[in-house]
Amino acid sequence: MSSSNLTMPSLSKLSSRSFIAPFQLPNPNSSTPPCRSSTTQIQCSLRDLRDRIDSVKNTQKITEAMKLVAAAKVRRAQEAVVNARPFSETLVEVLYNINEQLLTDDIDIPLTKVRPVKKVALVVVTGDRGLCGGFNNAIIKKADLRIKELKALGLDYTVISVGKKGNSYFLRRPFIPVDRFLEGSNLPTAKEAQTIADDVFSLFVSEEVDKVELLYTKFVSLVKSDPVIHTLLPLSPKGEICDINGVCVDAAEDEFFRLTTKEGKLTVERDLVRTKTTDFSPILQFEQDPVQILDALLPLYLNSQILRSLQESLASELAARMSAMSSASDNASELRKNLSRVYNRKRQAKITGEILEIVAGANALS
Repeated sequence: MSSSNLTMPSLSKLSSRSFIAPFQLPNPNSSTPPCRSSTTQIQCSLRDLRDRIDSVKNTQKITEAMKLVAAAKVRRAQEAVVNARPFSETLVEVLYNINEQLLTDDIDIPLTKVRPVKKVALVVVTGDRGLCGGFNNAIIKKADLRIKELKALGLDYTVISVGKKGNSYFLRRPFIPVDRFLEGSNLPTAKEAQTIADDVFSLFVSEEVDKVELLYTKFVSLVKSDPVIHTLLPLSPKGEICDINGVCVDAAEDEFFRLTTKEGKLTVERDLVRTKTTDFSPILQFEQDPVQILDALLPLYLNSQILRSLQESLASELAARMSAMSSASDNASELRKNLSRVYNRKRQAKITGEILEIVAGANALS
């Protein structure tokens, strides 16, 4: 097969999924034509092809390193979620037990007060960085869809944006009312969650909004994450967390991932872990008024749910980045293989041409 009939892989498909170096710019001091590409063939000099192969090789090293860094970070993010789960579940048990004692009482707690909905606050949690596939785009689309639904219902809304990507998106759209812009961090803390909780608490208690919804990306596995919507306020006295359709999304199982070596290469294995919590004692008696305890625990529970959503969103972002960098590394390897094939065939054709010229010259002299 001649070098003029060599085909090139679809670059549009490659660049849409991965992080690949662009074509090398031509050297102004070189007499060879610049490296050109089309949908049918690659037209480059041997020197340009060597530079291109080296560029793709360096890019592949970068994407492999970013993949391993994201894999290590997603494990730590998962551990943070699972370590906080016993506290959250025990808190739910306490709330449920107190609620059982107050079933016959008429209590008035601001965070559990249900009133006719006229205005909704949307807390949208996005990432701070790119190179993570469609992670940020998915949650932003979910927020846009929810805004359209609220408009169709004739309800007012306001947005609390958490994360640089979401902030830049809403800043470019001044027609969307935003109450506050907040930036995330590499490791969510209770202090950051408290900042969000204080904001939504003041909006809800002052009756500026009648409902608060939390939009974030729930971590499912390394290759899957689901944008979800939780009704954050009003809280249920039992501590239940469900989506806007009444479907509970909390699970008692988590997936752990660890880096191992397989056939000389680093790979990721998964383990399924179920978190155990102690049962709440039915004979436990409260010295204080249960209403006071419930009034103190519900804000704490609100804070824990927001912190949980930040941790889940971070784990989903890191998993998406690891998957995107893995695809980029695979695409770089394929591109380097194709470029090497073209380079070898061009070099072979050039050597063959030189040999033919020598033979023809020798025959002419004889």
